[in-house]
Amino acid sequence: MRLPALILGIILSYGSLNAQQVKGLARDDKGKPLSDASVALKRDKDSSLVKLSISGASGEYEFSSITPGRYFITASHIGFVSQNSASFVITAEGLTTAPQLTLVRASKELTQAKVSARRPLVEVKPDKLILNVEGSVNEVGSDALELLRKSPGVTVDNDNNLSLSGKNGVQVYIDGRPTYLSATNLADYLRTLSSSSIESIEIISNPSAKYEAAGNAGIINIRLKKNGAYGTNLSVTAGYSIGTYSKYNGAFSFNHRDRNINLFGEYSYNHTLYEGYSTQYRTQLDTFFLQKTVLVTTTNAHNYKFGADYFINPKNTLGFIVNGLSSAYGISSNAGTSIVYVPTNQTARLLQADNRTSGTRDHVNFDVNYRFADSSGHELNFDADYGVYHFRSNQYQPNDYFDSTGKIPLYSHNYDMIAPSDIHIYTFKADYETNLAGGKLSLGMKSSYVSTRNDFEEYDVSYGGGVSHSVMDTLSSNDFDYKENINAGYANYTRTLKGWVITGGLRAENTNSKGVSAGYKENPAGPAGEPFVPYDSTFNRHYTDLFSSASVTFNKDPMKQWTLNYSRRIDRPSYQYLNPFQFKLDDYTLSRGNTQLRPQYTNSVGLTFSWRHRLTVTANYSHTKDLATSIFDTIDGSKSLYERQNLASQDVGSLAINYPFEFKWYSGFVNVTGFYQLNKANFGVGRTIDLNVFNTTIYSQHMVRFGKGWTGEIDQYYTSPNVWMATLRVASQWSLDAGLQKTVFGGSGSLKVSVSDIFHSFTWTGNSVFAGQNTHIVGGSETRQLKLFFTYRFGNKQLKGARRRNTGSEEESKRAAQ
Repeated sequence: MRLPALILGIILSYGSLNAQQVKGLARDDKGKPLSDASVALKRDKDSSLVKLSISGASGEYEFSSITPGRYFITASHIGFVSQNSASFVITAEGLTTAPQLTLVRASKELTQAKVSARRPLVEVKPDKLILNVEGSVNEVGSDALELLRKSPGVTVDNDNNLSLSGKNGVQVYIDGRPTYLSATNLADYLRTLSSSSIESIEIISNPSAKYEAAGNAGIINIRLKKNGAYGTNLSVTAGYSIGTYSKYNGAFSFNHRDRNINLFGEYSYNHTLYEGYSTQYRTQLDTFFLQKTVLVTTTNAHNYKFGADYFINPKNTLGFIVNGLSSAYGISSNAGTSIVYVPTNQTARLLQADNRTSGTRDHVNFDVNYRFADSSGHELNFDADYGVYHFRSNQYQPNDYFDSTGKIPLYSHNYDMIAPSDIHIYTFKADYETNLAGGKLSLGMKSSYVSTRNDFEEYDVSYGGGVSHSVMDTLSSNDFDYKENINAGYANYTRTLKGWVITGGLRAENTNSKGVSAGYKENPAGPAGEPFVPYDSTFNRHYTDLFSSASVTFNKDPMKQWTLNYSRRIDRPSYQYLNPFQFKLDDYTLSRGNTQLRPQYTNSVGLTFSWRHRLTVTANYSHTKDLATSIFDTIDGSKSLYERQNLASQDVGSLAINYPFEFKWYSGFVNVTGFYQLNKANFGVGRTIDLNVFNTTIYSQHMVRFGKGWTGEIDQYYTSPNVWMATLRVASQWSLDAGLQKTVFGGSGSLKVSVSDIFHSFTWTGNSVFAGQNTHIVGGSETRQLKLFFTYRFGNKQLKGARRRNTGSEEESKRAAQ
């Protein structure tokens, strides 16, 4: 009861700030003033509409009664292509001049009353980088994991672990909400999200105290599409891709909005048949292993979302969203291994392990939210979420051994592994903002509770008389329960002074977790007693941490801005990495969790220079203590063990340069990110890590508008040698994509065709020397694909209230405009 009283007290205690005035100028592509243009002032943080205006005869427009903050301008005009300005800061003192807007004349097909806005491919903002997936030609037919793989500064390794500018510990959000999934389950989920369902990807490298402290490298927020246009609107899409195998997807979305309610929903179906391959050369003690694997994954996924926003009045909005996934998959892995005795260089035997896995992944998430906002700067948000995940997996793993010729069977070790897993997630959060002492104060709290259960059963399978016999292996089977509760509160304050913007925040997080791993172990008493006895490896952890963040921006000249920032963050081990029981990939390749994993902590400091709201240069240094990463270790002499460990430390220094540019019919974006990474650890004699790497990644997008509805796009990606998982040195990678788009049916439809990884160059090669084993791996997948995509939109495409004069309040403008 104390929190609502505190919030109410704050609401009643503080009034609004002195309102400010904004002026600007709109011109056409010939430099002449553009009159009667519809001009919208929007908040930079969420693109929400603040006010509308119309440019005068000399192209000028103005907004009054605006509270300090960061904004941008959107302008549209019949016969011209809509344009967004660069973001800018409105200070608490004096008049603010907005960046000049230049609108380019539209093609003949668009010189009607219907003018659709066109977002830039990439938006560079002071606190984040935004990739507008919807506007890209080459991203058609891709899934979310593919999109991340080619995003600026993002690295996805061979096990689908994410890193950002050389730092691991990336937190992935969907529509502003954490996913709470392990790396494996997250990658599986992202593969089911088609690009047709994604509006944009936000890369936030230095989150404020408002965000959860998890995510050492920052946050990647994937925003799904949500139509808010007035009237009734429907969009249908269909896509087809082919690489080694065919893939297809389809989706439809709808919304109906009037003055009081917005109903929206989407359903998509995605069928994929995807091939990956690898060849591993591994030497351990006196044995050499040559393993060749071809992995084919079939997935049929159904994604759905339905929600409603009820506008109670101009200040209050109530909403709910239900979204989920239902998918079935099958994995066929054909792996052949030659086992060679090194002293004689003779093949001792051959191992054929053709795994077959079938399973399902289902989840549903419920969200209820409430928002209050007025024109005096008060804003209050409540969110309550419940999510449930069900994962089912049944894997049959034969290990058939043959002589050196591969013709004479020797013996077999066959296993059947059943692994059901259930996750329940409960979260509640409240956020409040108000103007205070010439600045903006943000307060908030969040509580989350996660419960997981994983029951792993392994059976030894034998054959006799044409009948299979299964016996549970109690030493390898295990039941793992994990519960985690995190309670957090934060305060963040931003103040704008003459030429300065100062932000400081503090977040406190209390973590309580308990893991119980129950199974059987051998009885050390020997044959005289029971052969096996139960064991319970329970662990409890309770800790509270403070996470500070701060930034100082010098913007006396808005065209040249400097920002210095600092943050402290954490990454807690996921339940999957804590689960101690052992998974077999084959008899010689194993993976398991580690109950001794500790959280990793990162301190990061950065300096950013922004020029003319376009060019940004960011230098960053971070130090991570107890870095948690997966390494290739050894076990039982000749077996390879894939396990998560805490390293002593990781130091990363990075430099990133971003530049979006546009000239008439051409627009483009270039990102160059370089980092130096140093990893250190000492696990004992022969098991030390002291690796460093300098990596440079160059990413660029180039779009050309040919006219008459034709658009072309070329995307380029290159990354120099890197280090994955602390010990694996990988060679450089590169790819080139190209595509064409044609608008049809008067702009209501679009056809896209593209080819990804044209030269099939996006393969990977790695080397690791650690713990007495020398490993060389080469791998890849069907990254070269031909993709076809069609979209058709029904309903309203006009900008509602576009000619409304700037005479109403912020709330009235929001009700009138879209």
